[in-house]
Amino acid sequence: MILVCGRLHLVKGKTLMVSFAALVGALLIGAIFILLAKSDPIRAYGVMLTGPFSSMFGITETLVRTTPLLLTGLGIIISFRSGVLNIGGEGQILMGAIASAGVALTFASLPGLVLFPLVLLSGALAGGLWGGIAGFLKARLKVNEILSTVMLNQIAAQLYLLLIRGILIDPQEVAYGTGVPQTALVPDVVWLTRLIPGTRLNTGFILALVLAVLTYILLMRTTVGYRLRAVGEGPEASRYAGINVPFYMVLSMFLAGALAGLAGTVEVLGVHHRALEDISAGYGFSAIVAALFGRLHPIGIIPASVLFGALILGADMMQRAVSIPAAIVMVIQGFVILFVVASDVFIRRPELLEQFKSWRRRRSGEVA
Repeated sequence: MILVCGRLHLVKGKTLMVSFAALVGALLIGAIFILLAKSDPIRAYGVMLTGPFSSMFGITETLVRTTPLLLTGLGIIISFRSGVLNIGGEGQILMGAIASAGVALTFASLPGLVLFPLVLLSGALAGGLWGGIAGFLKARLKVNEILSTVMLNQIAAQLYLLLIRGILIDPQEVAYGTGVPQTALVPDVVWLTRLIPGTRLNTGFILALVLAVLTYILLMRTTVGYRLRAVGEGPEASRYAGINVPFYMVLSMFLAGALAGLAGTVEVLGVHHRALEDISAGYGFSAIVAALFGRLHPIGIIPASVLFGALILGADMMQRAVSIPAAIVMVIQGFVILFVVASDVFIRRPELLEQFKSWRRRRSGEVA
């Protein structure tokens, strides 16, 4: 037993080492581009890595960005573990945001005790149905889910813009002609409570933590979770065992979309209090990296989401502090995604890492 536990700790240690090595490698490559932009990479990364934790503003804003990453990432974990590669978090966030804002504005006369759960449910349901479309296409028609979710992202983005520039546009924007595409403020009875006065940190963060625990229980401690994971590990074997594989594929994408839809809802109710353009800030894609960095574990994604929330905020601070072009920031974020995804290959196939170490030893011997 002691030997087995020791090996498990060793594997976890190697996994953590590979993940952080990937992150450091991405930042080193990014430093080259910062130099090409004629900026100081040491100062830039100093701001990026320390800024989010150097003040109350930085800490709270990090957690504000952590919330949608965590909620969407939990959905990514459910779908990935079920064998469905959900790349549609971005579209599901937008559908949840516009549905919750639309319901809140349409039924604004309802009392808060009725309106608030109705708005939350509408956001989750809209995201879930949007994710369920891709799940149905894969389960019944064998459509590649990567292609379908990417296309659904584009459809959702255009539909979202159509609504906030059309029937849901703020009447004041029309009256004063500012041209800002956004909805009116949702009723304050559905606003999420601010955890710290004067900051944007709200109870959506607590909701995300609770849902992380519930997702862990669902996946690891229930029959439904076992079947979802079984479908992901071996759909043919699951089908032979009597599991309704198409149903659980659709269910996994519905749950993933519902959690992403809640992320959009929290952005509306807790942060902006309205649906507006660029509300997501790329959370749907960053959540995939956070989920992989957290090793597709509902608890492991919590610190991973905090880390990537800090990196997103730090990148914004870095851009302002050292005048780095926005394109360079996007390049650095792209390398982080690329390296983290690539590191997952070494973790899933440890023999590749051993082969790489063996090659390095042989090269060192030749140089010596």
